[in-house]
Amino acid sequence: MISENKSNNTSNLGYCATQFLITLSTEERITYQQEINKFVLWFNESRPIDEISISEVANYSEQTSSPAKLEPIKAFLKHLHTKGLIQDKLHLHIKAKKTNNKKDTIKSQISAQTGKSVQSSIELTQEGYNKLQQEIGKLKEERPKIIEEVRKAAADKDFRENAPLAAAREQMSRTESRIQELEETLKRAIIIDTGAANKQQIGIGYTVVVCDMTTNEHVTYTLVDAREAKPSAGKISVASPIGKALSGHGKGDQVSVNAPAGTIQYRIEGIKRS
Repeated sequence: MISENKSNNTSNLGYCATQFLITLSTEERITYQQEINKFVLWFNESRPIDEISISEVANYSEQTSSPAKLEPIKAFLKHLHTKGLIQDKLHLHIKAKKTNNKKDTIKSQISAQTGKSVQSSIELTQEGYNKLQQEIGKLKEERPKIIEEVRKAAADKDFRENAPLAAAREQMSRTESRIQELEETLKRAIIIDTGAANKQQIGIGYTVVVCDMTTNEHVTYTLVDAREAKPSAGKISVASPIGKALSGHGKGDQVSVNAPAGTIQYRIEGIKRS
């Protein structure tokens, strides 16, 4: 039940979602982008919004037990109703699935009291932290250009054949998702103190020289978080087989690494902070 002509492409769900996101502030767009995209994909972006029923919306909301993830959808549907684009108050039927999971309930209570989600910290080297900051800075500089591309592409009313709009919206989605991911990582990051004088036991931020006890070949590795890993540059994740084997050990220790070709024996020759 829509106020516009049903054949008008501007009544399609994808078009309406794009127009809604463009009206939001940068902070709101970052928060809403991912969940709005999920909603659009669920119902099909080319579907006329007047075909979406109350029961379908209720069924969609039952797929998640997180009220926070449904807030963007509720705001979007309320926007459509306020603008007179739909007559049914679909937003009133967005309700999170009830759960009896005690652990989830406790986490939700802690989150509500502290304003923070229950998540573990992420250890990063100073170099890795700086690189992530540079990346997020670059993405934020590019964001206005991407939004403008979406605006221009959305001006073409032939939504079904509007490949530029689909491409621009996909780029905006990827950019916002990456920014959100980087912000979460930086928020949880703990920078390893490279000047610590504690007993040297291998962990994140250490560069290690090992000797293959079979070939007598020496190899140098730097242990980093998985987000910084770059094997071609000698940076390996602490979660990798070699990283796990070396972690917690010191100079002179011998470790075994299970590889596809068999077990490799290494002797730790040297350790230093990166």
